[in-house]
Amino acid sequence: MTPEEFRRAGYAVVDWIADYWATLPQRPVTSQDPPGTVAAGLSAGPPARGEPVEAVLADLDKLVAPGLTHWQHPGFFGYFPANTSGPSVLGDLVSAGLGVQGMLWATGPACTELETVLLDWLADLLDLPARFRSTGRGGGVIQDSASSATLVATLVALHRAAGGRWRQAGVDRRYRVYASTEAHSSVEKAARIAGLGAEGVRLIEVDPATRAMSPAALRAAIEADRAAGLVPALVVATVGTTSTTAVDPLPELGPICAEHGVFLHVDAAYAGAAAVCPELRFGHAGLEYADSYCFDPHKWLLTGFDCDAFWVADAGELVEALTVLPEYLRNAATESGAVIDYRDWQVPLGRRFRALKLWFVLRWYGVEGLREHIRGGVALAAGFADRVRADERFELVADHPYALVCFRLRGPDGPNERLLAAVNATGRIYLTHTRVAGRHTLRLAVGAPQTTQAHVDEAWQLISHTATTLSPPPSRRS
Repeated sequence: MTPEEFRRAGYAVVDWIADYWATLPQRPVTSQDPPGTVAAGLSAGPPARGEPVEAVLADLDKLVAPGLTHWQHPGFFGYFPANTSGPSVLGDLVSAGLGVQGMLWATGPACTELETVLLDWLADLLDLPARFRSTGRGGGVIQDSASSATLVATLVALHRAAGGRWRQAGVDRRYRVYASTEAHSSVEKAARIAGLGAEGVRLIEVDPATRAMSPAALRAAIEADRAAGLVPALVVATVGTTSTTAVDPLPELGPICAEHGVFLHVDAAYAGAAAVCPELRFGHAGLEYADSYCFDPHKWLLTGFDCDAFWVADAGELVEALTVLPEYLRNAATESGAVIDYRDWQVPLGRRFRALKLWFVLRWYGVEGLREHIRGGVALAAGFADRVRADERFELVADHPYALVCFRLRGPDGPNERLLAAVNATGRIYLTHTRVAGRHTLRLAVGAPQTTQAHVDEAWQLISHTATTLSPPPSRRS
């Protein structure tokens, strides 16, 4: 493909994406086809001769787009948002066109330095503690996801707990990781990868009212493990849990970790973006105790997947835990000690120029534009919660500090399960569910870039009407 051929094809692809975004409201949110439909529509093998981009775009329309769940759809209220935006796509396009391999400063100086500065920008924007800035001992890096950030934090915590000998000594199943019963599954997965196994994770009970980790239960678990000869290594606290966006009490958990010398990682994957707004920084109280912190701009900050911002208070400790330097990577810049090699801040060696899309987003929207996006989502969710609260058939089952509303029909699980299935089957909106205190609970997460008040109103009207049409099944007699 010559530069001129690329130019022509690129215009066609950009037009296709713009048309896709413009027609999203008219599409069903989820695929209406049965499993196997896309695979059955594809040819048995690749073409013998190359095809024009128009043929590929035609198959995108015919085969691929109808088989998608449309995460950018204004009626997508499932999971958490996975935002993208025009500036993010353009930044990704530039990154792909440059094809930079940013594993070392030497392999892409601008790739490294732009990322370092951007993570300092973000730290300022979120008002993170000064210890996370690159101007001191700390600093930030872009991981692919919060799951990878948790894994890296786990490895660093184990290295610290082993007195700097973890990477030489290998697996030691005496070490323990602590997280609440509401924490993300990536905590257990990280422990497994690190060799601790599922038994290396202590799940700490939560306050029944707030769904947040109990400080008293954490202290009791740490003290019991120490008495048994085990080594507490890591506590993962969550700001905005996946099920209900509960906020673990960092001001109380932090001193416990400090007292026992336990590494504290704070996972704010979803809710961290809210801290761009000063009035939504309540979840960061006590963050000065944290050894590491992360959030996902790719969830709620208009930056396409994958982009997790991860900070550590001691970058030297991180590098010591993860660095491996074969001869073929040695170079003068690294040997000087004057540069950052981000390969030492992550599990894989290679890394692409992710900072570009974040840079494009920050430059295009600015601070006020990002705050407007977050505040708009919070307001829409609050309005939906008000409608739930006003309908005696429904109940809110958790607080909604951000833009997630957890609600259900009063009574048994069955009607709630049928309600969820029925509204999703319409293709007009998409919700997901969780269990809160054992009860089937519906989740509505606002955050898709095109979602407006009209779409939230439509969601409530559909939910309310569908609930009216459902009737509980007759009781069974033994």
